[in-house]
Amino acid sequence: MKTAELERITITSQESATEVVVSVIVPVRERPESLVEIYREYAEPLREAGRSYEFVFVAEPWYEKLTSELEPLRESGEPISILELAQPVGEAALLKVAAAHSKGSILLTLPSYRRVQPSALLALIEKVEEGADLAMARRWPRRDSWINRLQSRVFHALIGKLGRGRLHDVACGVRAMRRELLDEIPLYGDFYRFIPLLALREGYSVVEVDSPQHSADVGMRLYSPGVYLRRLLDVLGLFFLLRFTEKPLRFFGLMGSGLSVIGGAILMVVLIQRFAGESLADRPLLLLGVLLVVLGVQAIALGLIGEIIVHLHATRRPSYRVARRSIEDSE
Repeated sequence: MKTAELERITITSQESATEVVVSVIVPVRERPESLVEIYREYAEPLREAGRSYEFVFVAEPWYEKLTSELEPLRESGEPISILELAQPVGEAALLKVAAAHSKGSILLTLPSYRRVQPSALLALIEKVEEGADLAMARRWPRRDSWINRLQSRVFHALIGKLGRGRLHDVACGVRAMRRELLDEIPLYGDFYRFIPLLALREGYSVVEVDSPQHSADVGMRLYSPGVYLRRLLDVLGLFFLLRFTEKPLRFFGLMGSGLSVIGGAILMVVLIQRFAGESLADRPLLLLGVLLVVLGVQAIALGLIGEIIVHLHATRRPSYRVARRSIEDSE
């Protein structure tokens, strides 16, 4: 988030003398429900368990009416912070802004609609306190529509290898994590829902916790074709970033080589036919062969440019993370 953008954020908060351990971040963007009800329902188990917590609601400009309903609770002393952005920025940016203005060492993300039962929050927090870098809720057993479950299975079939077969509900959105994890993983655009996969790539420990599904989450959900297309493009972009960020030539080179070989084979066939006496005029096959060869060469060139960029920035960004260190300092 740029400094100029941060200056346009409206912030209201309630100061507390108690050190905050858990910051519950609620990005208000997609099909939001009553924020007052969400706060009361999900704050109750934290309060009963004696947890030190705060709720940070961060919203895009057109949800001002929803966030204004939280003001009486905040003024009465409830640990609530409200951030209203002046422009739409996307869910990943909302999360970053909220994290920058939160106080807890553990960040717990909660959608602005119900996914799991409130009791699940404590289990996620405990997993992080036990040593996990990120604990994500898995709605289990699933009690919602078969349409929803089918969409989830197709989605996880696409990202299965990226999650090493260990993650089953990446789209849930209810997660507890250490603050430093969010500071270190590259997060932008619509990659908010892929935080567990990005964390795995960076070497963090990610665990899944079976959580009872909320009764408000069982309704059938169907989206427009454009939404499914965007999700597919997000998965494609994620696949490329996780597998080929350090070696782009392997992706573009493989694709370019394949196109060039197919195009070359077509041109060879056309050349043999020309020696056999056939005319080259009005031969769409000739144009197809030339097109494939040109596309192949361009793809390989993109891969080479990508390799140059990675090489120039290799010393600025380490490609590893030390999880544990036990060494003796030498004098």
